[in-house]
Amino acid sequence: MNVFAWIETAAGAAESSSWEALGAAKSIADALGVDTAAIIFGENSAAIAADAGKFGAASALICDDEAMQPYRLETYAALLSKLVDAHMPAAVVSVATGRGRELLASAAADSESGLIAEVIDLRVENGSIIGTRPAYAGKVLMEMSSHTPTTFVTVRGRAFPPPPFEAAAEPSIESVPPSIIDAALELQIDDLSAEIGAINLADAAIVVSGGRGMANNPITAPADLSGEEANIWRAKQGFAKTLQPLADVLGAAIGASRAAVDAGFIPYEHQVGQTGKVVTPDLYIACGISGAIQHQAGMRGSKVIVAINKDAEAPIFKLARYGIVGDLYQVVPALTEALRARLS
Repeated sequence: MNVFAWIETAAGAAESSSWEALGAAKSIADALGVDTAAIIFGENSAAIAADAGKFGAASALICDDEAMQPYRLETYAALLSKLVDAHMPAAVVSVATGRGRELLASAAADSESGLIAEVIDLRVENGSIIGTRPAYAGKVLMEMSSHTPTTFVTVRGRAFPPPPFEAAAEPSIESVPPSIIDAALELQIDDLSAEIGAINLADAAIVVSGGRGMANNPITAPADLSGEEANIWRAKQGFAKTLQPLADVLGAAIGASRAAVDAGFIPYEHQVGQTGKVVTPDLYIACGISGAIQHQAGMRGSKVIVAINKDAEAPIFKLARYGIVGDLYQVVPALTEALRARLS
């Protein structure tokens, strides 16, 4: 028996958050007195497995067959389920990314195992794995456990530290064949592109977010735009020319409230909240965001929250450690210049 940690990859490299999953898996394995095994599928998996060993994995099961490139749920879930049936691990752990959530849910269903999702703490009591996760928009914490031989666990990003890096460590590596060959797949992917250089919102240590107040940009809209179209144009300019420079100075990701996304100011992939992404950065800067409970559900785990809003009664100030009552279009540029001078 051991504990599996699924290492998510992209373009032949491990996603940095995967080492957090390995850290969470190792905490369970240490409590149970067993080893941790990294599960790695796709391009360059042998080299990634070697890195996993340096982060504490005692072994790795890899598959770099063409059928595993690129990621497809049906191939990954079929092979992960097969490995679970063969090895009967005490747990399978992944970070709760989009892929991690769907992969572990699918494999858990296939292997008739329990799943604990979005946990922020793990412990073992009397041989049972117990996960703690927020509920009711983060107002309460609930504990969950599974009574199946294998427990699938997705952990919230940045909730668990990666294990210490040991350069001399070498895991045992076993290559396994795919469960579904490429020719049998109904889904064929001809091309896959990604935004290069963008900071992953869920992994970001710093997030700068904008809300409905982004429409209050004093810039003059083009003459052919009026009403709501002009508001959208001004807000988009605000994200690009006011928030983005601050994010660039801090090395931050850009987030947004649901109100900003629904209004068309910024695409959905930037949405933070109950129906968007859950983020737990070291620093969260909320600009023109009132702080509805649905938004708080996605960012209340941030270590330090800074709120900038013209409304001194905005709910976001009750959650923030630091609050600035003022026009974000005056405050943010001044803050950007001050930080640029300090950090340079």
